[in-house]
Amino acid sequence: MKKNIAIIAGGDSSEIVISLKSAQGINSFLDKEKYNIYIITIVGKEWCYESIEGEKIFIDKNDFSVLINGEKLFFDFAYITIHGTPGENGILQGYFELMKIPYSCCDVLAASLTFNKYVCNQYLKSFGIPVAKSLRLKSGEKITDEKVISEIGLPCFIKPNVGGSSFGTTKVKESSQIQKAIEDSFNEGEEVIIEAFMKGTEVTCGCYRVKGKEVIFPITEVVSKNEFFDFEAKYNAACVEEITPARISEKKAEKVRELTSMIYDVVGCKGIIRADFIIIDEQPYLLEVNTTPGMTATSFIPQQVRAAGLDIKDVLTEIIENELNH
Repeated sequence: MKKNIAIIAGGDSSEIVISLKSAQGINSFLDKEKYNIYIITIVGKEWCYESIEGEKIFIDKNDFSVLINGEKLFFDFAYITIHGTPGENGILQGYFELMKIPYSCCDVLAASLTFNKYVCNQYLKSFGIPVAKSLRLKSGEKITDEKVISEIGLPCFIKPNVGGSSFGTTKVKESSQIQKAIEDSFNEGEEVIIEAFMKGTEVTCGCYRVKGKEVIFPITEVVSKNEFFDFEAKYNAACVEEITPARISEKKAEKVRELTSMIYDVVGCKGIIRADFIIIDEQPYLLEVNTTPGMTATSFIPQQVRAAGLDIKDVLTEIIENELNH
């Protein structure tokens, strides 16, 4: 008997547009012979399934079920692909834990930790993982241009502490840009990171584990034609080169793989993650950990799966079955 899989998309951040595309990607990747697939969108308090006819059917949040043709449908598994709140920060994970429904990604603690970039990087730094020098501002806090320059230097990145897809992120080259960049970042969230610019080779590495088996995908090198790997470069192929496998030495690649595996351990990850790095000389520096990476056809993870000679349908089946048979 086929299992019912809910792909959870939407969310309450600017990244909703990417989440909806990821949901379509996952829908195209999943094994239709093995699973019945339903895309559930969660936007604020509106949780619903849209039927083939275009009818919105609301989810019963008491048991995460939906009424289709007069019959109550329950879900065996939730594939969370919300980038941002509430799918990437542990909130939905907590709900599915309460509902006793297995899901695809990290648990509450790991999700909330990795969602807070500053806290996550400081935590991982304590395990010897190299990260950029950074400062955090909370809502209402101010900082002088002089302090930014003396403690972090220019150029630097000013970005929201939570969220992704480079919304509200500015590469600041002059002191006159600092306050405006902080204001733009605060428009995306309640905390802002001011992070030292690191010049080097940007790479990203995905991995997952199931039943004692670890798969680390080929590393992707990211060459942005823009000032940095901003929103346009992430979602407009003309603005970026994504080269898999990365054009780096085996020694550097091995370091990136080792750090990615170590991060998976230290954070206590589950499902597919992606870790982003800047390599300076021989040393990779962690940028951030992404526990619900994009899953459109052109996203990094599907690219890396193809480069590894694997079928993404098989990879996702492994992840789902690992949780269903836990």
